[in-house]
Amino acid sequence: MGKKALIAMSGGVDSSVAAFLMKEAGYDCIGVTMKLYDNEDIGMEQEKTCCSLSDIEDARSVAVKLGIPYYVFNFKDDFKEKVIDSFIESYQCGKTPNPCIDCNRYLKFEHLYRRARELECDVIVTGHYARITEDKEGWHLSKGKDGTKDQSYVLYSLTQEQLAHTRFPLGEYTKEEIRRIAGEQGFFNAEKKDSQDICFIPDGDYRKFIEETTGQKSVPGDFVDKDGNVLGQHKGYYGYTIGQRRGLGISAASPYYVTEIRPDLNQVVLGTNEELFRKTLKAEAFNWIETLEPGEVIKARIRYHQAEKEATAEILADGRVEVRFLEPQRAITKGQAVVLYRGDAVVGGGTIIE
Repeated sequence: MGKKALIAMSGGVDSSVAAFLMKEAGYDCIGVTMKLYDNEDIGMEQEKTCCSLSDIEDARSVAVKLGIPYYVFNFKDDFKEKVIDSFIESYQCGKTPNPCIDCNRYLKFEHLYRRARELECDVIVTGHYARITEDKEGWHLSKGKDGTKDQSYVLYSLTQEQLAHTRFPLGEYTKEEIRRIAGEQGFFNAEKKDSQDICFIPDGDYRKFIEETTGQKSVPGDFVDKDGNVLGQHKGYYGYTIGQRRGLGISAASPYYVTEIRPDLNQVVLGTNEELFRKTLKAEAFNWIETLEPGEVIKARIRYHQAEKEATAEILADGRVEVRFLEPQRAITKGQAVVLYRGDAVVGGGTIIE
């Protein structure tokens, strides 16, 4: 019998071509879409986001064209608990989360991975732009060939077991090449736009989403400076993020930036751009893919679409990791991920807590 692959299909061009490439590689493929929410439950138009009813039909039509079985798995309860509830809680704690990381960690590479094992599939496949390799040291995760589409940052939580049973067939291609393959295969979604922003908040209005989901209105509070002097009124602290300048509604001789969020006091601290820079951060829930040498200078990324910067990292006695940059970094933000790189290889990553 040939090897079996479970393909996570979103209805987009990337996962569609991933399915094609795995079939071409000789795998017996099964296409699946994870149903994560009902659009009407979170007040959005289906065309604006992934995982909608129209996307399910798009994925199904590609599966039919490829001649592979196709299923829809209902993961709504898991998605609400692991991604949406966690997202809301993070904002309410004054953090700025990255829900794509939680979705990958808990949905794609935990629940879907488990379902793949039940179906006796050898590997799980997604349309991520990243690369997985193996040598005598173990399994490794690296950036994708297309630097503009690289998604290794949101995949740092993969374990050795998961890496061994995961394939990213798009890792060796550019986006342009993937669209060309889709066109050659007659996939109608060859030019379909990529989904943008957070899938369950396509308009980007986090405050409104949290209010409508929890049924609790934002509570206005004080904008203050670092000494506690009141500068004005904010509309609800979880509508702001570190480094923000626009939308503060305060006139001043020089620009103000959000430098700190104090949920317990319902305060948003404003300061200068210079006050946003610092050299160190601490992270928890760290996942190590590679071994780090003591004092080794690697590179660290503190946001999805940001260049890595030189740093060192030290594992503290309590298991947390302290990252020390060689040069000060702007707007290090609680709740975001810090991911360490050695060249193109992901060394490890965790959640920033201070």
